[in-house]
Amino acid sequence: MSKLRLALLAAMAATTAANASEPIPADAFARRQQIQSVSMSADGKTLVALIEAPNSNHKDTALATWNLDNPSAGSVVTPSGERMKFIFASALKAGRVLVSGQQDWTGQLGGCGEGNESGATKTVVNKTYLTDVSQKNFSEAFTDKSYRAGVSEDTRRCLDLMSTARLVNALPLDPENVVIQRYETQSGRNDYFLYNLRSNGAKLLFRADDKSSPELINPRNGDVLVRAESEPSGDDYVFSYSIRNSKTGEFEAQPALSHKASERYAVEFQGIDESTGKYYVLTDKFSDLMQARMYDPVTKKFDEEPLVAHPQYSIGRLILGKQPHDFNKVLGFTVDGLETEVVYTDKDLAGLQAGLKQAFPKQTVFIQSYNDDYSRVLFTTESAQHSPSYHLLLNRKNVMDIGSERPWINPAQLGEERLITYKARDGMEIPAIVDLPAGWKQGDAPVPAVVHPHGGPWARDNAGWDASGWVPFMTSRGYAVIRPQYRGSTGFGRKLWLAGDGQWGLKMQDDNDDAADWLVKQGIAKPGNIAIFGYSYGGFAASAAVVRPGGPFSCAIAGAPVTDLARIGRNWSEGRLQRILQGNTVKGMDPMKNTDKASIPVLLFVGDRDVRTPAFHAKGFYDAVQGRVPAKFLLVPNQKHQMPWTYEAQMLTLPAIESFLQKDCKRS
Repeated sequence: MSKLRLALLAAMAATTAANASEPIPADAFARRQQIQSVSMSADGKTLVALIEAPNSNHKDTALATWNLDNPSAGSVVTPSGERMKFIFASALKAGRVLVSGQQDWTGQLGGCGEGNESGATKTVVNKTYLTDVSQKNFSEAFTDKSYRAGVSEDTRRCLDLMSTARLVNALPLDPENVVIQRYETQSGRNDYFLYNLRSNGAKLLFRADDKSSPELINPRNGDVLVRAESEPSGDDYVFSYSIRNSKTGEFEAQPALSHKASERYAVEFQGIDESTGKYYVLTDKFSDLMQARMYDPVTKKFDEEPLVAHPQYSIGRLILGKQPHDFNKVLGFTVDGLETEVVYTDKDLAGLQAGLKQAFPKQTVFIQSYNDDYSRVLFTTESAQHSPSYHLLLNRKNVMDIGSERPWINPAQLGEERLITYKARDGMEIPAIVDLPAGWKQGDAPVPAVVHPHGGPWARDNAGWDASGWVPFMTSRGYAVIRPQYRGSTGFGRKLWLAGDGQWGLKMQDDNDDAADWLVKQGIAKPGNIAIFGYSYGGFAASAAVVRPGGPFSCAIAGAPVTDLARIGRNWSEGRLQRILQGNTVKGMDPMKNTDKASIPVLLFVGDRDVRTPAFHAKGFYDAVQGRVPAKFLLVPNQKHQMPWTYEAQMLTLPAIESFLQKDCKRS
């Protein structure tokens, strides 16, 4: 394939290839991505992205749109505002663009959103806007301003702070309508509407309530096909589903789909086979792993054999066609291994995927979208060494390179990534991702290492480019990094997930310790030269390591940690359903009750706008251990819990991490 460079960005920063032995500077991860959040309209005529805002010293984003019928005309660009910063954008249809923004906010929430019930909260607020490709006008997306009438001042302030509506289904074949969910103040419900992008008119489709909500919407016309329901049952809840009868229009209960909340089964509707009336469902009711199965609402039974299953990993989703020629057909599926694998069963897409993989060896290729005749195909490429890059395949033969998120990072500065499984001390198999320093090979001298557990804990890591920047930041400084998918992680089967219940700081922590042991046995690291660094739940794991006697770590870095297990357990048990689902699982070793056992140095950092794991967790732990071990505490101005983080916050935390690992982490 030939490659044509498309000058989509007006000014592309000149970069010089760094020496592979040099650490990648913190600025390379702190600055805004050159391009991100790239999407193409279904007709292939409009490209939308966020770019690095001109003249912002690499700190801000801007919204950019291009007419792909005339790309040489350049882009229309609107920089983020002084307070509201663009964080997401998406091409819709009818010439419309969806864009989300975020800004710092301090004030009294009074129960509106996550934060203090009383007094002021330092947090961030998000808003979603609609504009067109010319970007002349921006309006809050899908809202009905009539909510202001007849509501209290507190409610009005709450609604002004938060986005009260969201896109639910894009209805790919409809030229101007989408399905939205909107909070209605008069009823206190989330109602669903058919929303016209040209006229802004809305037609009610479904009224949700505390017990019932849409589970699957017909992508042709917006009709609700499946309804999800929940009812209290003794000390539990029962989740059930009703499916609309195609002949009578009435919803009919489907007992085979029901399960108790405490059982924690997954039932995810992917779509409907229009030729048979059966439904595509992802579920783990029949296996430790997620399988795709066909469900018949007439016989009220699943097919005996799965439609798609994998012997080792879960099926992540089915890929359904969105263009007129392939609409609602199953085109392929994804396999949720340590690296997501896309498998196309459609011969056209399988051929395209194979050709693109040839053109971009040793990178993962994802086809994002395409128009009806495949004359314009938007795809991304990435790897552990290459930040995501965006490309257009034109007329099935020419590749137009749109841009890379971080082109200033030299892949030669980053080493090999390995996908492995190790045995925990009780024999459980633990998946893990290992990233090595550039140039390191088996048989070389051991290097310093970091065990890097993810947050959640009901979450997981994925191989490829690390969006946080922490992994490449550390490997370019000579550290090997292992990311264990410890018990309690999701995505690798029910057995591994449920094994984490009640094991905070206990068997979950053993898995992190055993990851360090695996590094030593493989000759990658040596005892006394291994740190643990985690964020959110990973910060809990790092704090737990500080007070666990006889552990393998020489120091710990806890970002936005939970340290008071009893307190978070109470918070997660305030709601009955949340208590059943997760509150009962938050048990184990409480770091705050064991601070007298602190034995290794610790760095704790947290943002002053973090309402998910507020600063009292990190500060309280720091106060309790600082007289026993070397301890540092960093309160990061204007940082929230989730990404994207500001340039200034990254330029505080990344050098602090580097300095602590180099100067404060004891060595054997």
